[in-house]
Amino acid sequence: MEQIEKLEKIIGYTFKDKKLITQALSHSSYANEKKIPEGSNERLEFLGDSVLSIVVSEHLYKNLRHIAEGELTKLRASLVCEKSLHIFAKQISLGEFLLLGKGEENTGGRERPSILADAFEAVIAAIYLDGGIEPASKHILRFIPEDPVHQAKPAFNDFKTILQEIVQKNPEEKVEYSLVSEEGPDHNKRFVVEVCLNSNVIGRGKGKSKKEAEQFAAKEALELMGYEA
Repeated sequence: MEQIEKLEKIIGYTFKDKKLITQALSHSSYANEKKIPEGSNERLEFLGDSVLSIVVSEHLYKNLRHIAEGELTKLRASLVCEKSLHIFAKQISLGEFLLLGKGEENTGGRERPSILADAFEAVIAAIYLDGGIEPASKHILRFIPEDPVHQAKPAFNDFKTILQEIVQKNPEEKVEYSLVSEEGPDHNKRFVVEVCLNSNVIGRGKGKSKKEAEQFAAKEALELMGYEA
């Protein structure tokens, strides 16, 4: 229950029916091993995929009126593909909360892109069944860039990880992220984050969540270093 509450704080939604989120986090290996009556998160993943698609489609349709149907389809595909969902799942540390069987646990299941992407969709479905389309939509749109046409790239690149891997080549170097400010009303917050290398600011980012702002800060830092982000 403590883990569930921790995840609820991260995603900003409290479940009335805790069984839904527990099932959403239950991989088939765990459900089979524990013989859980409700089963794994596979059926929730199926529903979550549809909810995700309609929310993203509506968002793109309403906000990108100048974009033709063919381009909207490509853009939606880029935002709901496994690669993007894997990144989104990592932004909320979803792997930490997964319920896995012993075999899956021992072979790196918590980091496997397909497992994380499926669980991300299952969580969407759990929110939808528990609270309806409004909280599900709010949760999904946290991960969609403000300007998806020009800023969709962070969905495909985990800039924080890339920056960390570069810095780790020099053990004496240390990267830290700090929240500089929060702007806007509660329902439409904007976060500003700075990334520092040994206390020197090397990047600044702005986003709809702290995680997104950190990604943009890392992106700016990589560009400063000459990396084509």
